[in-house]
Amino acid sequence: MEKREITVYKETFGRRNSLQGWRHVRHPLKVLYNYLLIGAARRAPSLRLKNALYRRTGMKIGKNTAIAAGVMLDFFFPEMIEIGSNVIIGYNTTILTHEFLHEEWRTGRVKIGDNALIGAWTLVMPGSAVGAGAQVAAFSLVNKKVPAGERVGGVPIKIIR
Repeated sequence: MEKREITVYKETFGRRNSLQGWRHVRHPLKVLYNYLLIGAARRAPSLRLKNALYRRTGMKIGKNTAIAAGVMLDFFFPEMIEIGSNVIIGYNTTILTHEFLHEEWRTGRVKIGDNALIGAWTLVMPGSAVGAGAQVAAFSLVNKKVPAGERVGGVPIKIIR
């Protein structure tokens, strides 16, 4: 499996850690807008409504994709998330496109291919990808690129034969 692709920014905005300077990264009103739409979608019972709300933040979501209740999608950079068609994302999964660290911050696109399955309570890190038809077991940490058709699981993920 390939490593994830991230962009590193060596900025802390004159503070002890980069998270304290988040307002320099993204306009607060844009973050609030994304937070409200994603928060509403997390609780919406209709899959069609969920996907419509997610698309309003700039996410690309294919047809017949099912995102379960409680899924947390990145609200700083949601436009960096691309989810294919006929994908299932399990309950309480988190998909991130950014990381704030003490001495830097990072971003990375997340792409999930068509017909992929991501089990409940999984964490998908920035810059990771899940190939078409791949399956990720519940409670996994996706910190690499998962090849198409593979079954992976664990913390961190490993190929399951």
